[in-house]
Amino acid sequence: MNRLNIHRLPGARRQRGVAALEFALISTVFFTLLIGIMEMGRVLFYWNTAGEATRMGARVAVVCDINSSQNANNPVIRDMQQLLPILQPSNVTVTYAPAGCDATSCTSVTVSIANVAVNTVVPFVPFNLTMPPFSTRLPRESLNSVGGTNPTCS
Repeated sequence: MNRLNIHRLPGARRQRGVAALEFALISTVFFTLLIGIMEMGRVLFYWNTAGEATRMGARVAVVCDINSSQNANNPVIRDMQQLLPILQPSNVTVTYAPAGCDATSCTSVTVSIANVAVNTVVPFVPFNLTMPPFSTRLPRESLNSVGGTNPTCS
């Protein structure tokens, strides 16, 4: 059998490994963008969850005993933290209107979230994003316990 002598093109020896180098350069940019896009999706998920947490907190606040919001085991904050774990009690404000009202004279409840920071893990560009404030106001319902207990607030 005859062997064919295939000659390489001139300069082919210098081109060895170029594809691997190009892949390494392009893949770092590509994967950084890909992870950045996924992180922004996670941040938007937290923003949506924060809005839902304020709605749920307001729903809990209008049916729970008005004095339970001053307790260490606040059912409003506890339920909101179950929905949004990055939430701290210092980020949540429960306000009854008008100021200084009791269970019989309050007209509405406002639950607000402010200064909640989301940590991102974008490669080479780590940054923290502070969510905008969220607020939900609902008209009062019971704001009182029945016989000293309220099953929805325990």
